[in-house]
Amino acid sequence: MDTDAPTSESAAARFERLVLPEIEVLLRVAQSMTRNRHDAEDLVQDTMLRAYRSIERFDGRYPRAWLLTIMRNAEINRHRRQRPSLLTAAQQALPDPTADGGATAESDVVDRTFDEAIDEAFASLSEDFRQVIELVDLGGLTYAEAASVAGVPEGTVMSRLHRARRRVRTRLERNGFDAGRSR
Repeated sequence: MDTDAPTSESAAARFERLVLPEIEVLLRVAQSMTRNRHDAEDLVQDTMLRAYRSIERFDGRYPRAWLLTIMRNAEINRHRRQRPSLLTAAQQALPDPTADGGATAESDVVDRTFDEAIDEAFASLSEDFRQVIELVDLGGLTYAEAASVAGVPEGTVMSRLHRARRRVRTRLERNGFDAGRSR
């Protein structure tokens, strides 16, 4: 096999090996960045297209961090030319009517109350704190990957995450929730 002459097949194979295994992570992070399923899918598609175009220039080290950097830049560019949203935030946040966990009415109320308290605590955080929680706790990224996406040192991610979690916990305790459980 001749490795001196790059072919479209080698780029495709490289893309398949390095990029495709990261699609699930990209979707989770895009969802947390956009807060809209369709925008998240568009963002992932844009990220994949950009990655495919530049796969031959990629050194192969840390593909997840590379892809998340591409995604962050694509999202920044998307906001620069942002179009008006067709749905209001309230319409986007409607619950999924097909989801049925077989819960009782009491547990539904408690779950809904707890979810609302979590949402309020999360919304009260600064953007920097929300971002690290989204990337690490919701997106499942490592500290190094989150640092790459956020464009900050790894220690900053760890510090922000610690402080953000503490603030959420304190707010929940003030609202009557203890150690992640309702009253």
